[in-house]
Amino acid sequence: MKIAYITEFNLNQLNPKTLPRNKLGHGQKCKSIFDALSRHHNVISVHNLDKHREQTALLPKLKRRYHNLWQNTYLPWTEPQFNRDYGRQLQHQCDRLNPDLILTSDSNLIAYLNTSKPIALWTDTPYAGLIDFYPGYQHLCSSSRRQLYDLDKRAFNRCRGLFFASQWAADIAQQTYQLPPEKIKIIPFGANLSTVPNSSQVDHWLRSRPNPPCKLLFIGVDWQRKGGDIALGVAQHLNQRGYPSELTLVGCQPPNSPPSFVHCAGFLNRQQPQDAASLDQLLAQSHFLLLPAQAECYGHVLCEANAFGVPVLARDVGGIATIIRQGVNGQRFAATASISDYCDYIEAIFDQKRYQHLAQSARQEFETRLNWEVAASSLAHILEGWV
Repeated sequence: MKIAYITEFNLNQLNPKTLPRNKLGHGQKCKSIFDALSRHHNVISVHNLDKHREQTALLPKLKRRYHNLWQNTYLPWTEPQFNRDYGRQLQHQCDRLNPDLILTSDSNLIAYLNTSKPIALWTDTPYAGLIDFYPGYQHLCSSSRRQLYDLDKRAFNRCRGLFFASQWAADIAQQTYQLPPEKIKIIPFGANLSTVPNSSQVDHWLRSRPNPPCKLLFIGVDWQRKGGDIALGVAQHLNQRGYPSELTLVGCQPPNSPPSFVHCAGFLNRQQPQDAASLDQLLAQSHFLLLPAQAECYGHVLCEANAFGVPVLARDVGGIATIIRQGVNGQRFAATASISDYCDYIEAIFDQKRYQHLAQSARQEFETRLNWEVAASSLAHILEGWV
């Protein structure tokens, strides 16, 4: 089966150094999908897009300035003229390739794609799920808001099947656009790891983790959105209770000078070998990953933590519920949960037998559900029935 995978990235030779931080996670996800599916079928990266028209157009720049005056967010890339242009470019490339089907993770790239080939979309959220949820999609001007909904609707109408990484995303798509349920499937994403630790390594790390102190890990670039204040509060509160704890921060710095029990590892890019080794070591040594995010569509880092036998503690927002099963590979907390609620759970679970069982169960969740091989096999099985 020949699959044309449409993205804005050259997945044959993705260079993370060239990606801005706000696109790094998306690029890694697309690369993981590309690599995993390539083990089953002939997957071709379709990515050559001439963006000169979007980058040089004067009217969007004037619109951005105008909406900034009113403190509204304007998204130039949602303009129909640009997406029509991308649709024509991608259609010409797909016509030359003559694939059996087309796959993408970006609604806007197929919204104006005219082809008789079956199209599949595999994503973590429709644009409707981002509006008024993610920081970059707050206070949208009416035109950008309308165009986002239109891109979703056009893309979904062109797709034979819609694959979402979480039930949350699928529900938003179905309810917003009144989609037939049989068109929608849930296939969770995997962990973006170049090298996956084997079970014996994980067992060794579980036996080696000290007790105490309790080692907490927080990974996130956006301190506010990812809930860094809660992570810091949990570590601080545990120490005040007389329960020795340490917190390692990856990707960001706290707004104020951190206390002695906090270690700042800086920004680590998993696509860089030295940084990947540092991240792996931190995961191997940690007892829990904390992700009390205010907004999160999915959270690949939760899958990565489970690969290392690390249970995850996260706020129950977005697609988190599809990843974390209560008491199986971690715990979800309500948005109204207090710092004490997190601390109570950690203390309750942190006797050696209970923690070991939870950590081993977390690794099992990764092996059976939260890895790219399982995900790609599930998708490939469905797509094979289309050809």
